[in-house]
Amino acid sequence: MELCQSLQSEDVAKTFRTSKQHDKNAEKIAGAMGAQHMVLNEEQVAFSDWINNNLSKDKDVGHLLLLNETGSDLYEKMDDGILLCKMINLAAPDTIDERVINKGQKLSIFKQHENLTLAINSAKAIGCVVIGIDSHSLNSSQGKKWLVLGLVWQLIKMYLFKQISISSVPGLVNLLREGEELADLMKLSPEQILLRWVNHQLEKAGSSRRIRNFHEDIKDSEVYTELIAQIAPKDAGVNKLALEKKELLERAETMLDQAEKIKSRAFVTPKDVVRGQERLNLAFVANLFNNHPSLDPPKENIVIEMDNIEESREEKMFRNWMNSLGVSPRVHYLYSDLYDGLIIFQLMDFIRPGIVIWKKVKTAEQQSKMAAKRLQEVLGNCNYAVELGKKLNFVLVGIAGSDIMAGNKTLTLALIWQLMRAYTLSLLSQLNADGTPIVESEIISWANNKLLEGGKEVSIKHFQDKTNKTSLPIIHLIDVIKPGVIDYSFVKQGESMSKEDCLSNAKYAVTMARKIGAPVYALPEDISEVKHKMVMTVYASLMLADNK
Repeated sequence: MELCQSLQSEDVAKTFRTSKQHDKNAEKIAGAMGAQHMVLNEEQVAFSDWINNNLSKDKDVGHLLLLNETGSDLYEKMDDGILLCKMINLAAPDTIDERVINKGQKLSIFKQHENLTLAINSAKAIGCVVIGIDSHSLNSSQGKKWLVLGLVWQLIKMYLFKQISISSVPGLVNLLREGEELADLMKLSPEQILLRWVNHQLEKAGSSRRIRNFHEDIKDSEVYTELIAQIAPKDAGVNKLALEKKELLERAETMLDQAEKIKSRAFVTPKDVVRGQERLNLAFVANLFNNHPSLDPPKENIVIEMDNIEESREEKMFRNWMNSLGVSPRVHYLYSDLYDGLIIFQLMDFIRPGIVIWKKVKTAEQQSKMAAKRLQEVLGNCNYAVELGKKLNFVLVGIAGSDIMAGNKTLTLALIWQLMRAYTLSLLSQLNADGTPIVESEIISWANNKLLEGGKEVSIKHFQDKTNKTSLPIIHLIDVIKPGVIDYSFVKQGESMSKEDCLSNAKYAVTMARKIGAPVYALPEDISEVKHKMVMTVYASLMLADNK
């Protein structure tokens, strides 16, 4: 039962289930091993329209936009990597240091590949699944349109979902059900939150309708008509005339006219609504939520509790790392989503394939319907996870299966860090012909030897070394690995560097590392604040890039 290992690039385009009745004009493309890939024209059109609307004012992509109405030129326009880099910064602002993107109208093939490598490693760092994708497979000459569209969808979805959080919209606490706590809201995926939000607005509107999905339940436009009327500002002139239309396409068109009045007509055509095209309807609802959440502010006692539950930088980075590996289901909240051990097993199987004896694991489908029995099965999973952790030489003093199940923050983070460290080192051990493990002292020796060979007058004693605060050892190392790639006019140097100088260098270093092929998950702040654990992963990923 290799839950994750079968996830290859062929599956990236399947990050969301689409409805079965595809556009008759959908393009079928043959993939590897007889696989058939569907490129839906309506998605191509909607995604291209979104790119035009969100990036047309950006001078750096002026030579690429506007994309044509059918979106058929989307794939060629992605070839130089600039559009993808810009989309990543829309989805997760400041992920890519703009100084590092190769810009211009006629980039050489080499510069294009650099941009695409930067985009792929950056997408990975923010939690996109890019397994089996490289700068060559994204090139339009390869004809792998489904890969491009799959990645574009992940980025658009991330952009649309980034506001669906308690910190951006505190009023989401109104969606809590009887007996639920704030932590329960953190466990929900953005899709689940949007379903609750629609149903909450329908209830407020006095409608008896409720939805459980974004395909079958929205096809008749009734739910949308009620929703838009409920969330629209009073002076928007929105009406419910759509409900009087008998013909579904006509009803959908009338409903979308109302969405236009509140500047929220996007992603779907009347046909997409009537067919229940799931991705596009999800995007339509997410856009409605972002523009008009229409939720009452929370009560004061909840506000204090909200401050304690906000996701930390470290938690977000760990979550992105797991998701980029293609774990299933996606991780939304570390402490609840790891509670049954299943994600942990997948990660351990990446670190040392075959270590997990899947017969010993109770999957979600196999778990009992009886709560008491299920609790014992989950605990059994978690105890087994701790047992395997010891086999991987993790330090698990004081960590029991019950701590994982209960979502104990400190102990869960300690375990996740060891998983990430082991994963990073396991990638390096593949560089040794005999697969012998690499230890951290070897990474330091490698870095110092490399710097010495390159004639750089800098070295590090250990990962806590304060020199790392300036990012200069990392920047010089990148310059030795790929001579001439660093533009030293951007690099701050000197005796007394300010905090701002150090952070500026760190941003440049992280993005440059990704550009030369290093899978860096660390954030610039991790380097400028010398978080030694994350600093180790930066050096390790550079060692990996150097040996590829």
